[in-house]
Amino acid sequence: MLCHGFGGSARNFRPQARALGALAEVRLYDARGHARSEAPSAPSDYQLSSLVSDLARVVDEAGSGPCVVGGLSMGALTALSYTLANPERVSGLVLAAFPADAPEARSWALRFADAIEQEGTSAALERFILGPEGRFDPGAASFIRQGFLEHSPYALVSLLRETLAVTPTFDDLADSLTRVHCPTLLVVGDRDEPSVVASSRLAKLLPSARLAIIKNAGHVVNLAATRPFNEVLLEWYGAITQPSLSYPQVVTRS
Repeated sequence: MLCHGFGGSARNFRPQARALGALAEVRLYDARGHARSEAPSAPSDYQLSSLVSDLARVVDEAGSGPCVVGGLSMGALTALSYTLANPERVSGLVLAAFPADAPEARSWALRFADAIEQEGTSAALERFILGPEGRFDPGAASFIRQGFLEHSPYALVSLLRETLAVTPTFDDLADSLTRVHCPTLLVVGDRDEPSVVASSRLAKLLPSARLAIIKNAGHVVNLAATRPFNEVLLEWYGAITQPSLSYPQVVTRS
């Protein structure tokens, strides 16, 4: 089960679905308010708990036993939160480009939401993704731009305010994270400094974590560096399904 990031869609994980296709059944879906999924009308419908409930429904509909769950950025936050609430349902966890745990990231989300309301989605996109207030590398901005305008502006605003601006801090989660014992893969591009900091801290808090740093890649690491990302993902998946294989705790790929 792979969950895309804010402003993305299920399409973002197609390269990984193809790479894993011979080894596992891969499920992708559009998060609420994105692409083909419905956009509820109440702001409270876009809280993290609702995103977690959506993932739980997708897992339940698959009708299988414990599974690997993962995601990128907002999707990684969703996957981790689902795991904390349902540890018995998760056999492995993949967290790519985990969102930054910093006040400036929360402030950016609130200002971005205001800009969408006041200036329109296109103008806000130019400022907060592509322009002077963008927090992404040029490659990530390009990927985000491709599908951003197909989403409900109201949903984007609500997600920014109800989830991304109020994400739990690592200090809040520290005790819970030490109890996540399923194998965990953390993947981050070395040009995504905020997520490098977040992923490195998670790697220390999660008991069975492995950190993979992809060289010359930014925030949308699975698309910016598909080949090394897939290599790391397949090696890790092989290691957790075939415990006799060895795999280092920290990996650097180019």
